[in-house]
Amino acid sequence: MLNKIISFSITVVLFVIINTNQLFPQSQIKIAVYNLLNYPGNDATVRNPYFRTVVNSLDADILVVNEINTQSGVNSFLTNVLNFDSVRYSQGLYINGYDSDNAIFFKTSKIDFISNTPIQTNLRDINEFKIRNKLYSDTLRIYAVHLKAGVSDSIARGAEIDSLRKVTNNLPAGSNYIVSGDFNIYSANETAYKKLVFSDSVNTGNFYDPLTMPGIWNMSSYAPYHTQSTRTRSFGNGATGGLDDRFDMILNSKAVKESGGIKFLSYTYKAFGNDGNHYNDSINKIPNTSVPQVTANALHYASDHLPVTAIYEFGNITALNIKVIPEGIFNLSTGELNRRDSVKLNLRNSYSPYSIQDSAVSIIDSANFTASFNLNNTPAGNYFIEVRTANTLETWSSAGIQFIQDTINYFDFTFSSSQAFGNNEILKGGKYCIYSGDVNNDGMISLIDNIIIYNNGINFYSGYSVSDINADNIVDLQDVLIAYNNSTEFIAKITP
Repeated sequence: MLNKIISFSITVVLFVIINTNQLFPQSQIKIAVYNLLNYPGNDATVRNPYFRTVVNSLDADILVVNEINTQSGVNSFLTNVLNFDSVRYSQGLYINGYDSDNAIFFKTSKIDFISNTPIQTNLRDINEFKIRNKLYSDTLRIYAVHLKAGVSDSIARGAEIDSLRKVTNNLPAGSNYIVSGDFNIYSANETAYKKLVFSDSVNTGNFYDPLTMPGIWNMSSYAPYHTQSTRTRSFGNGATGGLDDRFDMILNSKAVKESGGIKFLSYTYKAFGNDGNHYNDSINKIPNTSVPQVTANALHYASDHLPVTAIYEFGNITALNIKVIPEGIFNLSTGELNRRDSVKLNLRNSYSPYSIQDSAVSIIDSANFTASFNLNNTPAGNYFIEVRTANTLETWSSAGIQFIQDTINYFDFTFSSSQAFGNNEILKGGKYCIYSGDVNNDGMISLIDNIIIYNNGINFYSGYSVSDINADNIVDLQDVLIAYNNSTEFIAKITP
């Protein structure tokens, strides 16, 4: 009998143990939105020291601002506030629109600015700021709004949101975007708010509120979330009355809310400086248990709004690492594969009829036998793993494995034949490998495969060929022997 040790095995190393300690080092980005109250106005010199105290306490990576009125105002805020002590921030492209405007600043070390696209409304522009995380290149759209103020202007605010939703409804599924700013919305029953969160099968560009706040928002029970006004007495053209309105917000798209490449950390969402104890009162009334008194004073004198902050994780990747050695290309003398080979992965439901949940293709590293698959669209759960290459036998994991989002999942086919369903592997050089020789992909290694390989051999096929089982760039007797050894044992796929 021909020596089956010639046969090469695909060692697919997929560890049953999920190693939750080996996470990708996500990049956390703090985003803040802040209404600057008619900046620079005629009192920027007076207010700039207070703004410096606020932004130093915020330490935001991205700062979106409302009520900034000119390019010179943007330049002044960048120079005299954000970069006063050291140069850390840059400004995004500023577009001077109707009435007051929005601007974006960002830490140059972490963020790349891509574009500013204005969305025109019958009132102020809404700006789409597109940014990219330097470390992972995840792209986020940040919509900056400053809606029409006044209780009687709810219809106008609704019309402005119509303009925004026309854009977001046309974004590709799974887009990462948020909307931030001064919404001037008074309740969850208001038209503009309902339009922000509404969705159906057609209108999919909706937003999700991190807070559940039904009804009217200026009630004392919602005190921790109010952002206007920071003062009770009139000065600097700011609103008075103390904290009693939730005007400033950050809302998320479905993709951001439900994780993926960019993930919202819900526990980080806050009205900066609001300790919940200043309803209808000045933010700097002693004591403020949320921030130091010097910061509370700065919030009071800088603007009549509080910033809203939230942290987002960039670089969240859900992956499955498979260590795979195709039998035919495993070289016992070198301990490596003869070439880096492509492998297809199907994740199948762990229950009948075992439908495919997700598929991906990757490359097996020739030295460590590992193929890594990014599977960001796969829900957490238990799945069978199915793998195969161009000329190997379809092989399944012995059972459904636990699959966890936002981490690297592992399963190893190589250390035991029991890792494969039905123990359907071959031992070669101390590694358990999936069988080679199924060149017609019919789920068995048979006489038909041998004939295909033999015919290509007598025709001196060279270069890449599915019949080149050992990947030495020529179809010859060695390839025939590998398939023949397996066919004499009637090797076929075994599935649940």
